[in-house]
Amino acid sequence: MIKLTLLHPLQSIPVRSWIFEDEQVVRIGRSTENHVVLFSAVVSRRHIELRRSGITWELINLGTNGTYLDGKPIAKVPVVDGLIVHLARSGPKIQINVSPNQSSVQLGLLSVKPRDAKAIHAPLEGAQISTIPISDQKEVGTSREEEDLTEAESNRHYSEESEAEAEKEEEY
Repeated sequence: MIKLTLLHPLQSIPVRSWIFEDEQVVRIGRSTENHVVLFSAVVSRRHIELRRSGITWELINLGTNGTYLDGKPIAKVPVVDGLIVHLARSGPKIQINVSPNQSSVQLGLLSVKPRDAKAIHAPLEGAQISTIPISDQKEVGTSREEEDLTEAESNRHYSEESEAEAEKEEEY
């Protein structure tokens, strides 16, 4: 599984997320043919591609304005959990989270709420017990604030530098 999260440009809080369970390739860019579509003048039609190889992922830059990791341009990097990249210098920030395929692992796990932990009786050699804190409140959908941030990010006008980068991209 791979999870992509668009981060707020100033506060680095999640704005929108996408989860892909069985994809071998995930494409991000401005074109509506991508898995993740970002409407930004500095994002290329096909900006980055994430490719799965076994249980690992790699990120490949395809964008004219580049993809940046810690302020440095990258061409191709292995993806580690929590990786944050910028699409172009002044473009959107994407956080990438990866986890191994959960289907085979979940068969051997038993998850309980902390208050139920005493009720479990199983031989230690055959069981794995995970305690997961569960909130009594259920979150459904997105908040109006998240929707406003997503819409604001989509409609955001970038600085003159960004516009210059976009014009440069269009010349190619």
